[in-house]
Amino acid sequence: MIVSTTTIPKRKSRAALRLFRKTHLYFGLFISPALLFFAFTGAVQTLSLHEAAGSSYKPPAVLAELGQLHKKQTPDMPVHKAPEGGVAHEGSHGDHAAAQPGVPQQPVTLASKQKQHLPMKIFFLVVSLGLFTSTLTGIYMSYKYDRNTVLVTGVLVAGVVVPMLLLKF
Repeated sequence: MIVSTTTIPKRKSRAALRLFRKTHLYFGLFISPALLFFAFTGAVQTLSLHEAAGSSYKPPAVLAELGQLHKKQTPDMPVHKAPEGGVAHEGSHGDHAAAQPGVPQQPVTLASKQKQHLPMKIFFLVVSLGLFTSTLTGIYMSYKYDRNTVLVTGVLVAGVVVPMLLLKF
């Protein structure tokens, strides 16, 4: 049997492509829970739903903790020092410096924040939605087109369990 010299590179190319597809599939499945998390919490942060904005809005604790996990890789909320005569409070979820004694604190309002850039906010919300949707459709396709659903499920579950275990350390 005569083997053409062009078929050997084609076989290697096909094998490499198959390896790349499998690597993409399983790495993608493993990180997909994190991608969903970051897409969601990124949208929450874009809308500033994770932090207090003045006295009228107090974020739900779960959104504040998710925002903290997104930004600082820990769900623990920092305890900020209160001004003299004041009471310490947990989590002024913004990026403001802790209160200094003798310096009057002004309430944080939307007007006191830097200029809001609505077009950029809209763009990043679209990016969050696109990342979320793309990740979900990728998970769907991995079940639809891969024959080993047990392995697909195992890698996906590992992508949820591993970060949860890392939070404990």
